[in-house]
Amino acid sequence: MTTDDEAARKSRRYEFDRHAPDYRERFVDITEDMQGRCPLAWTDTHGGHFVAAGHQAVFDIARSADKLSNDHDVNGERRGYRGITIPPPPPDQGFRGGFLEMDPPEQRYYRQALNPYLSPAAVQRWIPFLDELIRACLDERIESGRIDFVEDLANPVPAVFTLAMMGIPLTNWQIYNEPAHAGVYTPPDSPDRPRVRELHMTMMRDIFEQMAAIRANPRPGLVNAILTADLGGAEPSDMDLLGVLALLIGGGFDTTTALTGRSVEWLSQHPKERERLSRERDTLLDSATEEFLRFFTPAVGDGRTVAVDCEMAGQEFKEGDRLWLSWAMANRDPAVFPDPNNVDMERKGNRHQAFGLGIHRCIGSNVARVVFKRMITHVLDRMPDYVCEAEGTVHYDSVGIINGMRHLPATFTPGPRLGPGLDETLAKLQKACDEQDLAAPVTARGERADIR
Repeated sequence: MTTDDEAARKSRRYEFDRHAPDYRERFVDITEDMQGRCPLAWTDTHGGHFVAAGHQAVFDIARSADKLSNDHDVNGERRGYRGITIPPPPPDQGFRGGFLEMDPPEQRYYRQALNPYLSPAAVQRWIPFLDELIRACLDERIESGRIDFVEDLANPVPAVFTLAMMGIPLTNWQIYNEPAHAGVYTPPDSPDRPRVRELHMTMMRDIFEQMAAIRANPRPGLVNAILTADLGGAEPSDMDLLGVLALLIGGGFDTTTALTGRSVEWLSQHPKERERLSRERDTLLDSATEEFLRFFTPAVGDGRTVAVDCEMAGQEFKEGDRLWLSWAMANRDPAVFPDPNNVDMERKGNRHQAFGLGIHRCIGSNVARVVFKRMITHVLDRMPDYVCEAEGTVHYDSVGIINGMRHLPATFTPGPRLGPGLDETLAKLQKACDEQDLAAPVTARGERADIR
C-alpha cells in the first residue's frame, strides 16, 4: 500500500485521548462531536489506532469476531498482538488479562467452566449473603449520620462477594481492594504508578498462594473451577491462570463499585427521582438499573486488533491495526437513545452496550446487576434522605478504563444498627461459606445461602 493510500485510509482523523486529564469533563462534547463528524476515526495518540464512537459502528465491529483478535501475545509466540488495552501494559507485566485477552477456542473453554457459577440462578442463591454483608457495612455508619458511599459500601461489598465466589478468605479483601481500583484509575504516566504496581504485586502473590492452597486442598469456588477446567487438553501456565483470576477480581471489584457510586451520586442530585425509585421500585428498579448502566457505562471500552485485511462499518482495515470500541460513547448515540445525555429511569428498549457485545460480552453481568440492586435497595430503605457532599467527592483521575469514583461522602438522618459490625459479620459469612459450600456451582448447590 502506498503512502497516499495509507493516508486516505486514515483520512477521517480525530485527536482522541481518553486518558487526558479533562476527558471526563469533556466526554459529552467529544462524543457529540465525533458522532456528528466521524463516528469511526483514526487518532495518532497512544501509537495510533482507530476509534469507534457511534452505536452502529461499534455494534457492527464488535460482532465481527472472525475479523478481530483479543489476543495478548506477551511472549511473542504467535502474531505479536497486544491485547485489549490501549496503550498496552508494560512488557514486564508477563501475563495476559485472562480470557478477555484470548481468542476462541481457548477463550470459550474458560467461559464454559465459569458459567455454572455466574448464571442468573447461581447468583440468586447469594442474595441472603449479600443482604447480610450490606447490612453490616451500613451498620458501621448508620448511627453517625455520615458515610463515604465508595469507601464504606461500594468498595467492600463487591470485593467481599467476589472473594466469596472465588473461594478466597473473605478477610483478604483489603489486600485486593486498593490495587484493584488504583490499577485502573491511575494514569499510565502517573508518578504514583510504582507504588500501585507494588500493591498489585502483593495482590498477585496472594492469588498465587490461594492457587497453591486450593490445589493442595480443593475447596469450591471460581479458583477451583479455573484450576480444574477442561481446556481442550491444553495445560495452561500458572501465569495464564493468574491472568484469568486477576480478570475476575478486576471485573468483580471495580465495575460494580463504579456503577453504584455514580448512580448514588445522581440520585442525591435528583431527590424527587430518588423518592420515585424507592416508591416504585417493584416496577422501576430493573429499567433504572439498565439506564444507569447505559448512562454511566462503568467499563468504558475495549481494544481489539484487526486479524485480517477487511472492511467493517464502511472502513478499510489492515491486519494488525489497533481499534478502540467505546461502549460509553455508543451508549450516548442519539440515533438509538432519544435525549441520550439525560437519565430516563423508564427508558424502553434500552439496547445499551455497557457489558460489551459478542463473544467477549461481560461474563459477570448477572453478578453486577444483582449486587447493584441490593446495595441501592438497602440505601433507599435505611438512608432515604442522604445528601452527597460535592466537597470531598473524588472521581477517578483517569476514566480511560473505568468510569469510577474514589470518594463519595454523604450525610443522612442517623438510624439504629440492626446487627453486628463488619468484622463479626465477615466471620459469620465465612463460616456459612465453609459449612454450606456456598461457592459450589449451581449444578451442585441450588438452594439459597442460609445466613443465621
